[in-house]
Amino acid sequence: MPEGCGVRVVLVVQSFPKLSETFIFRKVSALLERGWDVYVVCSESEAVEWVYFLGGVHRGDAEYAEGNSQNKNHSVPSASRRLIISLRSRVHKVWPHTPHWCAGLLVPVALIHCLAKNPVGTICYLRLGWRLVGIGVLKKLYTDRPIICLKPDVVHFEFGALAVGRMHLKELLQCRIVVSFRGYDLNFAGLESSVGWTKTPPEVDGDTKGIHRGDAGYAEGYLYYREIWEKADCLHLLGEDLWRRAQARGCPPAKHHVLIPPAIDTEQFNPGNRIHDAVAGTLARPLRILSVGRLEWKKGYEFALRAVQMLVARGISVEYRIVGAGAYFEALAFARHQMGLEKNVVFEGPLSPLVLIEKMKWADVFLHAAVSEGFCNAVMEAQSMKLPVVSSDADGLGENVADGKSGYVVPRRNPEALAGRLEHLARNPALRQRMGEAGRVRVKREFNPMSQLAAFEGVYRGVFGAIHPRDRKTTKARRREVSLSV
Repeated sequence: MPEGCGVRVVLVVQSFPKLSETFIFRKVSALLERGWDVYVVCSESEAVEWVYFLGGVHRGDAEYAEGNSQNKNHSVPSASRRLIISLRSRVHKVWPHTPHWCAGLLVPVALIHCLAKNPVGTICYLRLGWRLVGIGVLKKLYTDRPIICLKPDVVHFEFGALAVGRMHLKELLQCRIVVSFRGYDLNFAGLESSVGWTKTPPEVDGDTKGIHRGDAGYAEGYLYYREIWEKADCLHLLGEDLWRRAQARGCPPAKHHVLIPPAIDTEQFNPGNRIHDAVAGTLARPLRILSVGRLEWKKGYEFALRAVQMLVARGISVEYRIVGAGAYFEALAFARHQMGLEKNVVFEGPLSPLVLIEKMKWADVFLHAAVSEGFCNAVMEAQSMKLPVVSSDADGLGENVADGKSGYVVPRRNPEALAGRLEHLARNPALRQRMGEAGRVRVKREFNPMSQLAAFEGVYRGVFGAIHPRDRKTTKARRREVSLSV
């Protein structure tokens, strides 16, 4: 019998698919392959992003392909083309909220759509919602339209910030709620509205444990996820560091949660018979350094550039390539110019997974100088490719890299320490080989996709209670009773 028979799971994300979030794409594909009735609800689903996953350029993508011809024939090989096409039909977009007058005009259309697709569920939603927020239930219905129409048993918000203000779905749709928390959710989301960082935090329910002056947990930041802590059926976090941060943001220690780290397809990220056998850092054989990630301040690229500058000043020849795109590009390009590193540093832009694999085969060392990081899939991919990693100790990176075994973990914002470890690895090919092999073994053992998938399946079964068709009928009957009795 199919693994997910009788349970409909709806994953909520901001954008799908997204090259920087291929882990979500792989997860959805794997759930479909194992028989789960899974859908995706998102605000954005761009044709140009599908190019990477469909393995070719299609009508309407010509302009994109023209500027990215080197990538157009590369795709994510973890799912068959037929499965990807099937998945595309399971992606439902939220209707736009701007301009507001247009969204207002579409509310009656959204209501009709919901009634046509899920009449009992919509009536239940409206009656219970009216009691909670009055006429405001229509605004919520407009936002929740695709979820209402899909009649979910489990709604999984893949990012905590997306779940804020959405816990009403549990009661109004009689479904279960799972919320994932990643680095951004706990390190930044909800903190921008807090003011007066030097003030003493107020007491919250008489308990300020884990909150200190200037901490991320203070004031509004502490309360930002309060409804989720109270109402979500299960929380998913990537590791122990994020679980500690969740508690600092007000999550009760007894809250039901699971720690499921990211996973890497080691068959896809396969280095083959890779051998680190060259002393690097000479003019004839420069040290090849690679970084992968969005170009934004939290990735700490300025410290990576400073470390490279130090290596060059010591007479070590370096080629440093940075893969990724983002709003921080101009600042980093200017920093490269100021440091005189135009001949050493290349910004590659965004690359498809297969092209990225070739870059990893080229590199000697993977560098990740982040100042804030939830866990980082790229670091795991590098280890899978037998690349020794030099990383900062930001947040979950200490759980990702085995210090002294698969790489080195140094204090964040410390380019001198980064440069020291890079130089040491440049001069020791045997050490690079040993760390690279240890990293791949560790990824295969601890970050296995099948183990991750089984863990998520356990979460969905656990919050729903069963996977058999008769249980789905019970859920439908419960919703019908609510709609008639309210």
